[in-house]
Amino acid sequence: MRLAVVSDIHGNLAALDAVVQDFARRGVDAVINLGDSLSGPLRPIETARFLMAQDWVHLSGNHERQVLTGKPGEWNASDEFTHAQLTESELAWMASLSSCQRLGSDVLLCHGTPRSDTEYFLETVEGGRVRAATASEVEERLGETDAALILCGHTHVQRSVHTRKGQLIVNPGSVGLPAYEARRPEPHVVESGTPDARYALVEKCDSGWVASLLAVPYDHAAMSQLARSRHRDDWAHALTTGYAR
Repeated sequence: MRLAVVSDIHGNLAALDAVVQDFARRGVDAVINLGDSLSGPLRPIETARFLMAQDWVHLSGNHERQVLTGKPGEWNASDEFTHAQLTESELAWMASLSSCQRLGSDVLLCHGTPRSDTEYFLETVEGGRVRAATASEVEERLGETDAALILCGHTHVQRSVHTRKGQLIVNPGSVGLPAYEARRPEPHVVESGTPDARYALVEKCDSGWVASLLAVPYDHAAMSQLARSRHRDDWAHALTTGYAR
């Protein structure tokens, strides 16, 4: 079985289209979308309608939850723009999604960690910096999960890690937003250093699960220009450079 794994599209339909073309060329048996699909100043409703038409497994991310449960004055700029763009059909689709689910007996899907859609799984924020999580930190966040393969998103950091029990945890990185600034749990930045769209392929082999982490170029300049036209210079810079500052 070969799975394409995408996450954190953030309404960047141009980046998603490039990723879809890439994994279609390689051939996959199924596609997993780990959430945070729409929120941002780009093309949320067009991205929603594309995703709703796909026979993929979709999760909800923290931004889907925030768009659905927030109120005017509470949303951040990305979630507020997204909510204003969507109709009842897209909102109902978002509400039907869960942030964590099993895929058969072997695979667990989650946006953040099994216990939270906002917790970083493979990274830890410390002193305003993001570092790789220790083995003990990863295992504590994993809890009692016994799946051989765990797929997670949220941090936009592309990484695969084996636990001391031999489980493989894979974050495919972000399709649509290569860098961002965050305030929680303390102020920090996450940066990939490249504008490329990221995703992963995972394949079940005789020896177990094998992960390939992929970066796909696309017309990021057009998306950067769109963000700038919507007065989001922070997004424009991140989309162009892969850096938040």
